[in-house]
Amino acid sequence: MRLMTLADVDAVLAIEQSVQAYPWTRGNFCDALGSAYLCYVDEVAGELCSFAVLMSGVDEAELLTIGVAAPHQRKGLGRTMLSAMLEVARAKQLSRVFLEVGVSNLGAIALYRCAGFAEVAMRRAYYRNEKGSEDAMVMACDLSSELSGGRVNG
Repeated sequence: MRLMTLADVDAVLAIEQSVQAYPWTRGNFCDALGSAYLCYVDEVAGELCSFAVLMSGVDEAELLTIGVAAPHQRKGLGRTMLSAMLEVARAKQLSRVFLEVGVSNLGAIALYRCAGFAEVAMRRAYYRNEKGSEDAMVMACDLSSELSGGRVNG
């Protein structure tokens, strides 16, 4: 895994457009890089195959997007990228990572739950889809107990 650069945007955009019905635009990715979001890519045999964008705040972060090229899906690359992004958040001593996921995206929801995410809210009609809209599940992964070694301070 390495930091995304402007030179990666075309490959990242191609993956995004092939796996998302309503993909991010080139401008979204360029803005994320320009805003110093934590943007990472991973390669297999020199081919860019996955990416993720994490927006960090004071002590929390939001996973804005994560994607794996279709030919590389179901090989553990999404899990690897997600784990790496959580490690980035831990290294920055962030206490929690949030994300939104469409309620119909059962595979992603299962992946997030396995990584320690839990549902914390629902956003009604958040995503566009072929039927008009879809609810988004807001999930969070609490890193604060891990940061203190699982001990309760005080």
